[in-house]
Formats: sequence, C-alpha cells, structure tokens
Amino acid sequence: MKPKERVEFVLKRKKPDKIPFTIYENKLPQCEVERILRNSGLCIIKRISVYKIIYQDINFKTIIYTENGVEYTKRIIATPYGELEETSRKTSETEFTTWRISHIFKTPDDYKKILFMVRNAKYIPDYENFIETEKMVGNDVFLRAGIAATPLHEIMVHFMGIEKFSEEWVERRDEIEKLYKAMADKIKEIYKICAESPCFAFNFGGNETGDVMGRERFEKYVLPLYYEASDVLHKKGKVFGPHLDGNNKVWADLIAKAPIDYVEAFSPSPDTDMEFQDAYNLWKDKILWINFPSSLHLASEEKIKETVRKYIEIAKKDFRLIIGITEDIPKDRWQKNLLLISEVINRNSL
Repeated sequence: MKPKERVEFVLKRKKPDKIPFTIYENKLPQCEVERILRNSGLCIIKRISVYKIIYQDINFKTIIYTENGVEYTKRIIATPYGELEETSRKTSETEFTTWRISHIFKTPDDYKKILFMVRNAKYIPDYENFIETEKMVGNDVFLRAGIAATPLHEIMVHFMGIEKFSEEWVERRDEIEKLYKAMADKIKEIYKICAESPCFAFNFGGNETGDVMGRERFEKYVLPLYYEASDVLHKKGKVFGPHLDGNNKVWADLIAKAPIDYVEAFSPSPDTDMEFQDAYNLWKDKILWINFPSSLHLASEEKIKETVRKYIEIAKKDFRLIIGITEDIPKDRWQKNLLLISEVINRNSL
C-alpha cells in the first residue's frame, strides 16, 4: 500500500497492511534518512486550506524586524474603529516555532474593532489549489485541511492571551459572549465550503487543554460546534477531529460521546494525564491519530521500540491508530528515533 492510502484506509475504517506512520510537512528535513523513511512508508501530512478569507474595509500591514539577533513580526490591522496590533517572534531553538508576545486585544475599546473584523470576513472556496497540490505531491503525502480554531480558544489564546482573558471573563463576560456568538455564526459558512470541497479530512479546533479551558467551558462553547460540523460534513462523507495534544482526562467522557471521527495529536502519558490504553478503550469509535510522546524521544532505543510495539498490539483488533509526529524532535535524535519507530511498524504488519 502507498503511504497516503494507509492513512485513508484507517480514516475510512478499513484495515491497512500496517499502522500508518505520519509526520507534519515541516518536521522532516530533506536528507538521506528522510528518503529512507519515505521509502519505508512514512507519510507526510501537508496542511492546506480549502478557502481564502477576504476582509472588507480592513487593511493589514506586516513589519518584520530583528532585535539582538531575534526576528520579530508585527501585524497591524486597521479597522474603521481604530488599529489592532500584535507581535510575534521566532524562537532561538527552532525555525519552526513562533511565539506571540503581544495580542491584538489590549483594552475594552478593542472589542468593537475585533467584532468588526470578524463580521466582515468573507470566506471564498479555494479548491483549485488543493486539486493542483494533490496532483503534484502524489501518494507519499496526505493533504489535510482545517476548519478553524474554535472561537473561545481563538479569543482566549490568540486575541487576548490567558491572563487578559481571565480578567475579561470576570469583568466583561457579556462582551466575550457577543464576540463568541459572532465567530460561531461565521464558522457555519466554513462548514459548507469544507463539505463541498475535494478534501476528505479536516482538523477542527485544538490545543485546548483542560487546565485552561476547563470542562464547563468546553462543554458549553466547544462541544456544540462539533455537533454542528458533524451535521454538515458527515452528509458529504467527510471526516474531522480536533487537535487535542494536552491534558484531556477532565473531558474525556465528552470526547467519547462527541460526533468526531478522530482525535489528532493526542499525546499519551507520560506527556499528558491519559494512558494510551485508557484513551483507546474509552474513545471506542474514534481513531487515535497520536503524537508519539515528545518526552520519549529522550528515552532509550529499547523504550521507544517497546512503546511502539505496545501501541500496535492494543490497536491490532480494530486498527484505530495512526502514529504521528506533530512536535519538534531534538536535532540529535530525530533521525535515529524515526528510523526506530518505522522499523517496529514495518515488523508488525496487520
């Protein structure tokens, strides 16, 4: 089977010849080991969009500058109600990761600016790019699109930051509710575009962690959106799931009941508060598209192989498993570790 075909088989609840092994497109440097891994069945996951966003009556300006050898990106958003501004920087440890160091929300006056930006977003299908990309990459790459971040997570993490959100949640929750409602209404337009697209699989939301979002907010503001998306996407034969790479025990029972097809980037213990077997047993109708625990990349070779064997053994009965790499791996370990994981997978056919 081709790498892409294995991923599709699992997502369609069909039995592949072996457990798929996947990696994000920006986590695999081009080199000899990369070629060996791909020849051995590693599938590259290329994240792509099936829509474009056009903002009416809003101007965007991006300024890139360097201070003390660190690259910063400042984005200025000009609305009729005034400007919004955010700044991010690249980390010194890796070229792949950026950190937002200031958010667009700074004072209560920014609610009306952000609300205007949200309401004036226009979503346009961009299917041609997907079709052309799929032709180009062939069977070694699986294209996966995204719906959007869930609105409350977007407000909490991207617009405000956790500390500011906490203050606003106490002082002006009605304003957050108003913004959330506007964003949730706009996402409905995206469901339809995704459902009609040539793409098969979609991530929807993610990075929520129980320590921050909390069970009550997850149940009230996130879970209903899964049901809405399911009503639209499943009618067109699409699959979708959230990127839940943090602690999930607090809402694990809610995930079990949710009409999602997979849980992507789930990172088993020791990285989070759920063991792989516990999640596999509880989420009986979900595919676990895991992130191989990042901390284990520092473990011994035998520990890595033993962990992969354990995952495969648990999943052998119904093959609801894709082993993925969604995080950076130490530069001195990635080649050896990925070869080890690939070796174990290839020795344990289904």
